[in-house]
Amino acid sequence: MNTTFTPPTRAYVEHVAVRVSDIHWHIRFFHEVLGMDVREIDGPTDDPRQYWTVGGMQLMATPGFSAAPSVEAGWLAHLGVMVDDLEAAIAAAQPFGVKALPQGRNWLQLPDGLAVELIQAAPGSVAQALAVKPRA
Repeated sequence: MNTTFTPPTRAYVEHVAVRVSDIHWHIRFFHEVLGMDVREIDGPTDDPRQYWTVGGMQLMATPGFSAAPSVEAGWLAHLGVMVDDLEAAIAAAQPFGVKALPQGRNWLQLPDGLAVELIQAAPGSVAQALAVKPRA
């Protein structure tokens, strides 16, 4: 990696979205086992379509979705990535052959199919998040 290169922005993964066939089970698991409280709910609270936790999980109710539990199964819906400078990140991504998705110009599909949602962060918050030493 070239150490003299300066990227146009800095970023961190804000959330990971996963498809789940039983959203209620997953809500209980992430709350009762890992202490991840609710951050946001899409839909009725007793039957949410989507559920975000404090701690970065986005659970997407997908009844009937089934795949063998493996890393190749396709449960990952998209990555939510917080960026210092949304416009700079979008511009820097274009030469990589990414495809814009219908959700908006900040939604990009990488050549292997992974969807990435770029999210404009509040000033200074990316540096603050990156300063956390999770294994210290």
